Amino acid sequence: MTKTILAGLSLEEIEKITETLGASKFRARQIHNWIYLKSVSNIDEMTDLSLDFRSKLKEISDVTDVKIKVKQISKDGTIKYLIEYPDGECVETVLMRFDNRANLTACVSSQIGCAVNCSFCATGKRGFIRNLSYKEIIEQVLTIQRDTGLKVTNIVFMGQGEPLLNLDNVLKAMEIFNDNFQIGARRITVSTSGIIPGIERLGGIEMQSTLAISLHSAIHEIRQQIMPIEKKYNLDELHTALKKYIEKAGRRITIEYLLIKDLTDTMESVKALEKFMRDLKCNINLIPYNSTDENGYQKPSNNSVMRFKALLEQTGKKVTVRLERGADIDAACGQLRGKVV
Repeated sequence: MTKTILAGLSLEEIEKITETLGASKFRARQIHNWIYLKSVSNIDEMTDLSLDFRSKLKEISDVTDVKIKVKQISKDGTIKYLIEYPDGECVETVLMRFDNRANLTACVSSQIGCAVNCSFCATGKRGFIRNLSYKEIIEQVLTIQRDTGLKVTNIVFMGQGEPLLNLDNVLKAMEIFNDNFQIGARRITVSTSGIIPGIERLGGIEMQSTLAISLHSAIHEIRQQIMPIEKKYNLDELHTALKKYIEKAGRRITIEYLLIKDLTDTMESVKALEKFMRDLKCNINLIPYNSTDENGYQKPSNNSVMRFKALLEQTGKKVTVRLERGADIDAACGQLRGKVV
């Protein structure tokens, strides 16, 4: 008999299981809390359930069917997990901690591999393998919580894959993070390379979470060179879609911009970015390039990064520089691969 996996089930679905075992809805609530709020690894840890009931529950169900294949801890406290699913496929997820902040941020993946194939990103070199189910997405956060005993407070869909190419599962996972993990919608960020149909759909559902756009260049030729998606959804079309999204959602977006030495950190680049974002309600997050062994790109100097930031700030927009986390274990932006090498 194939056992039911409890992780990823709603309270109502767990109630159906307890009903088949002749137990009350109260038992279902206890199981639900053990899974999502206490992050247990197995049914035996559910100590406020009777031994007899636990025995019956174990006959038909397990808490999880995923395992940690590799765990790496950075010198800055960042933890990267290589998680293996029952079909043998693996994906990486990252727990980021920041000094003097209570927030614990999980960077989750939405796909195994990626079809977008940005030239600066290690993930795309694998190509697209498959979408993750919503249960496989939330298992990443549950795995972090089970392993560390800590409560994740923020979610960013900035791991492997393009979230808007797996939008149904991403939206379902977001709903579960909100309802079952008690993570507020505004503590969830969805990042996209610019999949316009997905952006339009998100605008229509009045998403309260933050939409982040991986722009990386506002010059068509350069963006096309580093992000092939520019050939399908170009900057002009993307700008129009973002304006419509902001009008519908009434919320500020985040523009993510990768600084690559002598390519995207030039004066021409900053002027093009200023023009692109001039009439957009947005914040800008600058990301100094994190090296991979796939290309010849280089990280700009700190002076170059600060100059770029200062020039953008003259527009009156809020500009931040992303704090690099986990680069020594290849857990920083663009470094996730999702396989054992």
